[in-house]
Amino acid sequence: IAERRSSLTLTGEVQARVQADLSFRVSGRVVERLVDVGTHVAAGDVLARINPAEQQADLDAATAAVSAAQSQVRVANANFDRQKMLLSNGFTTRAAYDQAQESLRTAEGSLEGAQAQLGTAKEALAYTELRANAAGVITAVNVEVGQVAQAAQSAFALAHDGARDAVFDVYESLFFRQFEGKKVQLALVSDPSVTAQGDVREISPTIDPKTATVRVKIAIDDPPAAMTLGSAVSGTASLKPEPRITLPWNALTAAGAKPAVWVVDPRTTTVSLRPVGVETYETGAFVVSAGLVPGDRVVVDSGKFLSPGQAVTLDDEGGQGDRS
Repeated sequence: IAERRSSLTLTGEVQARVQADLSFRVSGRVVERLVDVGTHVAAGDVLARINPAEQQADLDAATAAVSAAQSQVRVANANFDRQKMLLSNGFTTRAAYDQAQESLRTAEGSLEGAQAQLGTAKEALAYTELRANAAGVITAVNVEVGQVAQAAQSAFALAHDGARDAVFDVYESLFFRQFEGKKVQLALVSDPSVTAQGDVREISPTIDPKTATVRVKIAIDDPPAAMTLGSAVSGTASLKPEPRITLPWNALTAAGAKPAVWVVDPRTTTVSLRPVGVETYETGAFVVSAGLVPGDRVVVDSGKFLSPGQAVTLDDEGGQGDRS
């Protein structure tokens, strides 16, 4: 019996910690696309444009409305000043003064509304240009020149610069294994000499219904430059050592179609054939998962010459049996 150390290796993909879908805020026909998949962009860079004719017309109308409202305010203000002066000299009525004051307030309110509409029109015109909200790499393009893009329709996928994750799809059964620590050794599949370490950052609480796997994200510590987005990486995690019975190949035989070993009865020194479960087969040995307990004596040589109930003699170590 010995403590068996083993590890688990899976293949995953390098992804950005933060990924965002970018979309236009207004609808329109795409007239220009400035980036492709793989393009690195800076925050604020223009990615695409849609035809601004409709938004420009709205801006012109809003500008004209502001000019008209400003003229109304000037007229109403002059009328109010005149009524105010006439009232102080007793040449007008209080009702006329109040009416002039109300007209001024209405004109000022109309101006504020027109200015708000102008601001909205300017924003809408600015929205005809889709800009990157952060520095990163374009990982998907969903619009083409001439296409009518709808507001909020995903146009680009942007992987932000910065932290990187190694993402693995892990079968649920593997979570029953006991892992040693949270560190995972990572290596590029294309070049195993490029390595890094990572920590388990996130384990999905749900199982993918199509693949029956759980998504696990490993935060990469100081990722090498060669570990670019989309790179295939292998992740190796160490399992906690567990006591296992390991026997040499010579001890293995068969009971029907099942693996078995010859076990020696310590009281009668006779042998019997006992089926066993095999966890793994290794070079020159195999690991027993069931059928034996610590203290059992197993014949490790000349088993092919034995028969059930046959007496054997034990060697000096008490670990092997010889045919008598």
